[in-house]
Amino acid sequence: MLTAVLLTVAAYLLGSISSAIIVCRLMGLPDPRTLGSNNPGATNVLRIGGKKAAAITLFGDSLKGLIPMLAGHGLGVSSAVLAAAGLAAFLGHLFPVFFQFRGGKGVATALGVQLGLYWPIGLCVAAIWLFVTKVLRISSLSALISMALAPAIVWFFWPERVLIGMQLVITGLLFWRHRSNIRNLIEGSEDRLTDKPEDVS
Repeated sequence: MLTAVLLTVAAYLLGSISSAIIVCRLMGLPDPRTLGSNNPGATNVLRIGGKKAAAITLFGDSLKGLIPMLAGHGLGVSSAVLAAAGLAAFLGHLFPVFFQFRGGKGVATALGVQLGLYWPIGLCVAAIWLFVTKVLRISSLSALISMALAPAIVWFFWPERVLIGMQLVITGLLFWRHRSNIRNLIEGSEDRLTDKPEDVS
């Protein structure tokens, strides 16, 4: 029980570390909460700082989900504890205690959780995300489609209720965090990805 509690709390605290804010500070870029979409995530960092800053942010956010899951496997915890740790890391990203509970939308951290749970799950979700991004160039739509399919992918590779439930909660929260993007998609006004950073002068 103590191991489960410590792992879950550690996962939330790790998830609360904002890669986007830290990367922007270290690279001398504006706070991502003040420009673009005002979201501290890799897509917004791409808008204001370019590919390198976005790639580092994406990697950092993914690690927040990956590390707790790998730690759980290493400790030999149950599927229920793995689910709790994965959800805690994701909630930490969405509601970070270190940044006034103003976090990102959770796509990269969710992908890290999936990769850490069982790498083929994460690989399938990432492949869908990359394919849709390549074809449509709309980051939010890529995230929504890949995460909408994620519960079915978890079911296919690891059909255990608690893990499928974890992914359903993550998918539901991710859709809720993307509600403004969903409105924009319906209206046809959602931004497409660009490799050029915005003028932030």
